Amino acid sequence: MVFIHLLAGMLLGFALAYILLEVRYRALLQSTRKSFDVKKGKIVEQLAPYLQSFPYDPHDARFIGNPVDFVVFDGLNSGGDVSIVFVEVKSGKSSLNDNERRIREAIENRRVRFELFRSQ
Repeated sequence: MVFIHLLAGMLLGFALAYILLEVRYRALLQSTRKSFDVKKGKIVEQLAPYLQSFPYDPHDARFIGNPVDFVVFDGLNSGGDVSIVFVEVKSGKSSLNDNERRIREAIENRRVRFELFRSQ
């Protein structure tokens, strides 16, 4: 009888250990995937001007990274009229964060200007 209880306790312990290890493994795997997605997104951000689908001349794009990815001086390289475009690159299902939305709103409401600063 003691042997059966001992065997049942061991089986229950192995089952619990397996379940706990499986849960930890899945959480680690999910965390690793998120980390990979973030790193992939950062690489795509910087390479975006060189992708065939990028709608501007890569020579006109300046990577700033934060709070938006690029400022594009569209037409600068060709010597024509220049339009200034703020470009945020997103991959997958990611969406704009609060600051990016606020910047989009400022641009849409024409709260943009040029200033000349001269250092003394």
